[in-house]
Amino acid sequence: MKINIGSSTLELVQGDITSETTEAIVNAANSSLLGGGGVDGAIHRAGGPTILEECKKLGGCPAGVAKITTGGNLAAKYVIHTVGPIFRGGDSGEAEILRSAYRNSLRTASENGIRSLSFPSISTGAYGYPLEEASRVALAEVMTYLEEHSDIDLVRFILFGKHAYEAYEKALMSLSKEKSRKV
Repeated sequence: MKINIGSSTLELVQGDITSETTEAIVNAANSSLLGGGGVDGAIHRAGGPTILEECKKLGGCPAGVAKITTGGNLAAKYVIHTVGPIFRGGDSGEAEILRSAYRNSLRTASENGIRSLSFPSISTGAYGYPLEEASRVALAEVMTYLEEHSDIDLVRFILFGKHAYEAYEKALMSLSKEKSRKV
């Protein structure tokens, strides 16, 4: 599924983020930035030791913040590492931290002249954020950023599995309808 937001494109794809050819991919990292499971482990394995060596120099990363390294052996030239919130029921500021993770990743892309990037679904794996809720937060934040910034041409969400894709598709259709009513 694909929509246009100003001069930018927002796209949903079911697939593997480590094979993405956008200029940057976003890593759903842990705060150490030293690799882990899920998306984080897959990116570190596919990108090779260069990414880990650069991450060691960054001194970790708090939740909601984003930091950048090269892409190592990946097709993507850069990896933007961000840490999402651990879901603790929804009353501990999780939504704002998740919004910050997406916003700061996009800001990092803009600051580095990156015109295309791919996101995973941040915090919906081991960190336990409910997929339906996280998809609305993620897409709303990205849509708002693209409305306000024309420097990014393409944002692609690479979703692992049919369930994740369908949750994002439903959220994107709903958010698109809500935005068109406001115009």
